[in-house]
Amino acid sequence: MGAEMNIFISVYHVLRDLFVSPFKGNGKSKKEKADKKQNKQKNVNDDTDLMSEAIKNATSLSGKDTRANLQNVLEDRKGNKEELLTFNYVVKDSYGKLLKSSFDAKSKNEVEAFLINEGYTVESIELKKKTKWNMEINIGLKFKSGDLSFALTQLSTYIKAGIPLIDSVRILAKQTTKPAHRKIYQKLVFDLVAGENFSRALENQSDAFPRLLINMIKASEMTGDLPTTLDEMSNYYKSIEETRRQMISALTYPAIIFIFSIIVVAFVLIWVVPNFVSMFAEAGGEIPGITKFTLAASSFLSNYYIIIIIVLAIITISYILAYKNIKSFRKTMQIFYMKLPVFGNVIIYNEVTMFTKTFAQLLNHSVHITDSMAILSKISSNEVYKEIIANTMNTLSKGGKISESFRGHWAFPIVAYEMLVTGESTGQLGPMMEKVSDHFNNMHKNAVTQIKAFIEPVTIILLASAIGFILLSIFIPMFGLYSAVEGA
Repeated sequence: MGAEMNIFISVYHVLRDLFVSPFKGNGKSKKEKADKKQNKQKNVNDDTDLMSEAIKNATSLSGKDTRANLQNVLEDRKGNKEELLTFNYVVKDSYGKLLKSSFDAKSKNEVEAFLINEGYTVESIELKKKTKWNMEINIGLKFKSGDLSFALTQLSTYIKAGIPLIDSVRILAKQTTKPAHRKIYQKLVFDLVAGENFSRALENQSDAFPRLLINMIKASEMTGDLPTTLDEMSNYYKSIEETRRQMISALTYPAIIFIFSIIVVAFVLIWVVPNFVSMFAEAGGEIPGITKFTLAASSFLSNYYIIIIIVLAIITISYILAYKNIKSFRKTMQIFYMKLPVFGNVIIYNEVTMFTKTFAQLLNHSVHITDSMAILSKISSNEVYKEIIANTMNTLSKGGKISESFRGHWAFPIVAYEMLVTGESTGQLGPMMEKVSDHFNNMHKNAVTQIKAFIEPVTIILLASAIGFILLSIFIPMFGLYSAVEGA
């Protein structure tokens, strides 16, 4: 009986382990899962509370709780820009200096949150009222080559020093003295905070930054070598600025002489010559033809100078508008300028220099040839070269070579074409385009120097001739009158 009881007890324990324990273990597992889920939710809630507290602290203003959610701000800013409003603000920087600018956002709280997050002390934020009568004019919005070169050099230096990109852009925003540039930098910072990459942030400000720079930054993000690209683009825009200054330097002195000549001639004809008219009329002597011409010109300018100024202004404005908006007119004028005896070479050399330098930059950063041509067509302002680029893209689509579109074209010098063919055949198109750019950059400098040396004496001769003609037309009849008086 005892042995049977022991066997029964053993069987009971076995059956309990087989059937009862799994259900108890399952219940324990469910409980553990529930506890784990509860702890996870608690951690999420804790993280959310911490983030909300950080946002709350970042957006508090002088004891006021703005309750602005920076995450929502970042998401909203990715929406349609047409929904954004413009707010004028006044802030103090860390040095206590007052700064005035504007910012585009969906609400005042968004502007307040961003400015405080950037370390500013907000003084005032007001919505900019827009009416049908006022228009926003962004003066200085477009970065000039000199400003761009300087900014890229600084940005590269900061990044090489280990400063994060977003903090580097913040430094640029705080040290600039131009409100328009500060506004652009702040927009870049906002996009970077929102998680956008640098090229996308620049593209969002495409009105301020060149298309070439945006694409070069995009290529550098793929290779991971942003500082090198920034240095190269800085040198690129520095060379453009140097070329621009050379042109300005070459034309400034002749332009001043030309304007001064017009002013002097107009003054003599309008206010000096008429004083001699009455004297000639009283004398009754014979007036020579040269004097009659001068008196007629003087009378015409004296009576119609206002109309002449208005007509000249209308012609100038019409020319500018037509040049900007009518492609055929712009192309015709560009061809005319490029075929001028002296000035034409300066324009061609400059265009070839910019084209080859930009093409080399794109190729050296592994940008595909067709993409490079598409970029070049967008950044070039010369319709002749745009047509060449369009023909090149068409040729490439048919499996042809780049050089086929440039063969025998009057706007692309033979030397540049031969070097293009050489680079294409040897597979060194990028380095060869750099050599072409350097060569024609030197030729451009020499051409500018020649123009400067040519224009200065020509302008002085024209001024001296005009003044001498007027004086001669006055003194000849005066000598005649003096001789008549002596004979009497």
